[in-house]
Amino acid sequence: MNFPKDFLWGGAVAANQLEGAYLEDGKELNVTDVMVGIARQPDLKWNEATGKWEPAFDPAKVYLSHEGIDFYHRYKEDLELMAGMGFNAFRTSISWGRIFPNGDEKEPNEAGLKFYDDLFDEMHRLGMEPVITLSHYETPLHLLTRYGGWLSEKLIGFWMNYVNVVFNRYKGKVKYYMTFNEINNIFRMPFAAGGLLKIDPKDTSRPNADLTDREIYQAAHYIFVANAKTVEACHRIDPDAQIGCMLSLSSIATYPYSCNPDDVMGALQFQRKQKLFLDVMCKGQYPGYVKRIWRENQEEPVMQAGDLELIRDNTVDYIAFSYYRSAVFKSDGSITVDTGGAAGVENPYLEGCSPEPWRWPIDPKGIRYVCNILNDEYGLPLFIVENGIGLDENLDENKRIADDFRRKYVKDHLVQVNEAILDGCNLMGYLYWGPIDVVSAGTGEMRKRYGFVYVDRFNDGTGTLERVKKDSYEWYKEVIETNGESLED
Repeated sequence: MNFPKDFLWGGAVAANQLEGAYLEDGKELNVTDVMVGIARQPDLKWNEATGKWEPAFDPAKVYLSHEGIDFYHRYKEDLELMAGMGFNAFRTSISWGRIFPNGDEKEPNEAGLKFYDDLFDEMHRLGMEPVITLSHYETPLHLLTRYGGWLSEKLIGFWMNYVNVVFNRYKGKVKYYMTFNEINNIFRMPFAAGGLLKIDPKDTSRPNADLTDREIYQAAHYIFVANAKTVEACHRIDPDAQIGCMLSLSSIATYPYSCNPDDVMGALQFQRKQKLFLDVMCKGQYPGYVKRIWRENQEEPVMQAGDLELIRDNTVDYIAFSYYRSAVFKSDGSITVDTGGAAGVENPYLEGCSPEPWRWPIDPKGIRYVCNILNDEYGLPLFIVENGIGLDENLDENKRIADDFRRKYVKDHLVQVNEAILDGCNLMGYLYWGPIDVVSAGTGEMRKRYGFVYVDRFNDGTGTLERVKKDSYEWYKEVIETNGESLED
């Protein structure tokens, strides 16, 4: 094994999936608070009297994210469990609504700031570097219902007020930041991933029913400007900190079904849907292929003077990304995307899929492929901040979970990460998603469990919240202790 001595080993979570306390200590609603699964429609209703979207919680649904796994009150216990595996890095997010409850206030909420002060202090006490996402599907809901979210240029100012407070408050405590989590999901999940909401809709039957690609490109441009301004602010306020983009890049490992040029070109065009965000945030320019789309469909966004120069001059320090599975593109077939990546036609060359009900194809070499593509095209340090497998599992009669499938998944992927390092890829670290069971982003349930640590909570909201180590806990601990050498066994 050839993992660097300063390799960052650990795990990754998100505030909205584990903190709970969704209206505690001054926090107000964010986008995921009105959803059960981010790929689904938000629970909002149109109020004819006020001409606004309003929350419409369904009494038949269980909003598990409202309590999460109660990390807000149990973070010390949970971080001790993470430290027990030898983590030297732990990724989570700052919930924007804890700092600015509605998003447009002038002054921050001190209770929210103090929570993250205490959280980061505890991480440092336990020997872990905080790896912090500034926006992980947690845009304050008020910014969407009042302004339309990132459909409005005003969001740039509100965002910069937030991140400037964060950078000044946590200067010296946080060395690794990421801006927008998986912002390349904005086209298929504009409400949650992009923070977009039509506030003057033509169709009030459901939110964003008449949202156009042109509007999404416009919102993406505002986000690119905000990303560049954030990079500039971080470098100015805390020169010792690094700031990266964070993208869902499983879809980079989309293989053509055959040597049919239509399959090959189709796979390339599908990959470009993800590369657009890389090209802008890492190379500092809009690529020619998206300009053609704008030209042929009249979708070019409005840009202010100086926007392109700002984006050009403030590119990110590293590429953080998620990888879960690969896909196969067939020109006369269908291809869909969910939170794990793309799903096309079946790949007969893979060793199989994860168990029911989710059945993700298992492709460890895909992570090496993605690393090499990113290294060759962008030349930036790479940070794997999400890779893991969700399984339907419960304690046996001995209060044990023998998750051999998870151990094999992680081992096989880490062997390929090591191969990518040998290939010359500059890998900063590997953060497993998620080291403790959390509420699934995609499905909004607890049944889809990723953790090395089991949490006793169920889809109906019941459970004791007891934490129990799975068999994989000690295995991952040994991987970290040996800096990957145990993977050779």
